[in-house]
Amino acid sequence: MAEAHSAVAFSFSITHEGWHLNYDREVLHLVWQSGVRSWKKRMARFRSGVRNGVYPAHLQSLWLVIAIAIGLHFTQRQAPFNLVNKFLAILPGDSVAYQLTACSLAGLLFWLCICYTMRYSLKLLLMYKGWMYEKRAPGSKVSLPTRLWALFVKVLATWNKPGLYSFQGSLPRLPLPPVHETMSRYLRSVRPLLDDANFTRMERLAKEFESGIATKLQRYLLLKSWWSTNYVSDWWEEYVYLRGRGALMVNSNFYGIDAIFMHPTTVQSARAASVTSMLLQFRRTVERQELEPILVQGLVPLCSWQYERIFNTVRVPGVETDKIVHYQDSNHIVVLHRGCYYKVVIYHNGRILRPCEIQIQMEEILNSADKPQPGEELLASLTAGDRTKWAKIRESVFAKGVNKTALHLIESAAFVLSLDEKPFEFDMAHPEKLDQFGRYLLHGNGHDRWFDKSFTVCVGSNGKIGFNSEHTWADAPVMAHVWENIVAEEAIQKRYDENGNTLGIPEFEPPKPKRMEFDLDNKVALDAIQEAHLSAQQLLNDVDLRIFVHDPYGKGLMKKCRLSPDAFLQMALQLAYYRDAGKFSLTYEASMTRLFREGRTETVRPCTIESAAWVKAMENPNASAEERVKLLNKACERHQLGYQDAMCGRGIDRHLFCLYVVSKYLELDSPFLKEVLSEPWRLSTSQTPHGQTAKMDLRKHPNCISAGGGFGPVADDGYGVSYIVAGEDLIFFHISSKRSCGTTSSERFAQQINRALNDMKVLFEEYRSHQQKKSAVTNGAAN
Repeated sequence: MAEAHSAVAFSFSITHEGWHLNYDREVLHLVWQSGVRSWKKRMARFRSGVRNGVYPAHLQSLWLVIAIAIGLHFTQRQAPFNLVNKFLAILPGDSVAYQLTACSLAGLLFWLCICYTMRYSLKLLLMYKGWMYEKRAPGSKVSLPTRLWALFVKVLATWNKPGLYSFQGSLPRLPLPPVHETMSRYLRSVRPLLDDANFTRMERLAKEFESGIATKLQRYLLLKSWWSTNYVSDWWEEYVYLRGRGALMVNSNFYGIDAIFMHPTTVQSARAASVTSMLLQFRRTVERQELEPILVQGLVPLCSWQYERIFNTVRVPGVETDKIVHYQDSNHIVVLHRGCYYKVVIYHNGRILRPCEIQIQMEEILNSADKPQPGEELLASLTAGDRTKWAKIRESVFAKGVNKTALHLIESAAFVLSLDEKPFEFDMAHPEKLDQFGRYLLHGNGHDRWFDKSFTVCVGSNGKIGFNSEHTWADAPVMAHVWENIVAEEAIQKRYDENGNTLGIPEFEPPKPKRMEFDLDNKVALDAIQEAHLSAQQLLNDVDLRIFVHDPYGKGLMKKCRLSPDAFLQMALQLAYYRDAGKFSLTYEASMTRLFREGRTETVRPCTIESAAWVKAMENPNASAEERVKLLNKACERHQLGYQDAMCGRGIDRHLFCLYVVSKYLELDSPFLKEVLSEPWRLSTSQTPHGQTAKMDLRKHPNCISAGGGFGPVADDGYGVSYIVAGEDLIFFHISSKRSCGTTSSERFAQQINRALNDMKVLFEEYRSHQQKKSAVTNGAAN
């Protein structure tokens, strides 16, 4: 009760002597500061909203247009459409003040017309996707239409510095492809996976669907594409993520690793404080929209919608469906250490705490002798398990009292930070250490990550860091951008002294971390937590994770071969999987659709007719190097075309997914859609992007590169493979599978990837050698 009384800012009492008012000045001052801060943020958001609303026009240009209108009027020159005089006729007088008002109104109207003309001109230009299909090989010429298009886009989009969300109003909507085109692409994609009989059967199902209910389903989908901002994203978030009842840990959440060749400090509290400070500064740039939007080739903007929910966001469980809750503001983070939860205030005296001040808070937590309360240590296991069970426990145990308060503190925090008791290690001579590093981040011990939060920062006892991220609120490139910014900042700035502590001198004693209280000492809560814990242990113990570091060559060789690095690596994965499984399999590669408003992802299907032909040629001892290289070039070109189509809204799977959702709403059964949507992705792949921030300069800071990140296997009998091309001679592969499956092995698949990459290198060496000999013979004959 003492704590409850101390939380009261003021109280009053009435007696026979009169009334008495008691108040706590410090608490009232904090309330006042919080209110001022909130109003400042509202005003900043309003200003940014106005600026974004008129982009690409400049807000200051309004005064110029009004000045021109005033100049025309008072020099007896008529403004266009005689608008000034028309406004004067409406106003109650014609004094100088009214004339200035009429000129201002006319100028405002003209200015708005100019703004919207510029915006929709830019939107029309961004609908053009021909630039995506231009050849980029050395010596290739860009077509005249694309050159003219680039010139106009540059004039409209770059003369006024954009904010983070400035392009949102100019981005086009995701186009809805015709059903026939999607059917044709789908049938082509499954041809290498089916024998003649099954392919004929699938052709029949596709034709029946296209000539049957597809027309009706497409009509409803067309209406949705006109009415909504994006015809895919809301359904994708709801049905793929929020309605999923399985565990988030391993199955949905993904992880990211530190820059493993950098070790700025071994002091855990200092690294935690520095990373916390940088994340809060990043949050400020997002809130103020000072973060520059990503431009493809420095010209074409990507949608920034997902950045809104990086911080202060949580996935709240529901019995049937979860929901994403985003809090507008948060002045604290939650720190988890040795099974104890702490609220750490990071905003005090009108500003964000400095790293040296946050380090004091972290050290206090690390030095604390606190012991977990009953049920507290394993509490986060609830977020790792079945969503329906977690929702029911939340309703019964966390609906009131201290449990409700504590849960709200966790969910409304800017993010969660875990101070781990184990070191995160990397040693090229001991690859198992990096594997363990990845496991710590993917699932930890099952109860030291709050899997519902948008992300949890993990800090090892040796100062190495990583993160675990929930997937619903955004896709991996957004979190990769955040992480890349952190890594780059630490490489550019000196943030630690010679002892590894943060630089600077605290200006005041920061607010002390507050130990959070729970009331879980009852059978219902403890039984539920224990059940979730056992389920989490079973799930994480089944994960077979291998992080394979390939350093004989990287994108340097691929460029010499005049092949796209992504296409090159996807072909290597196809060859590796064929050798591992003895057959081809439906393969998933994530591509983005952020060239469109509220775009998320689309599926690229790397297993194609061309890739299958090349793999078979590689396994055929009678095939020549020339034949193999020719087939590889065709396979890479086809893969590149598939990737370009996916980015331009001409993919296969999101369209079929939305048609399936409409069919369920209309209660129409489709054997074709049912079979397509039930096909397992036994090889699920993704490339981790880097270079999303201008701060990342690998020529100046070659060690400033993250090892990327990974995710769990999508299919019980398949592989999850994430890779990052980290430099000219370095590639990281994060390979996951399940130990319970007798046909998969992450270590074995890593060896197959290594073998495939080596065979591809040897192939091009043989091809070049043969070409040189052929050229020498030709030159000799000519002489």
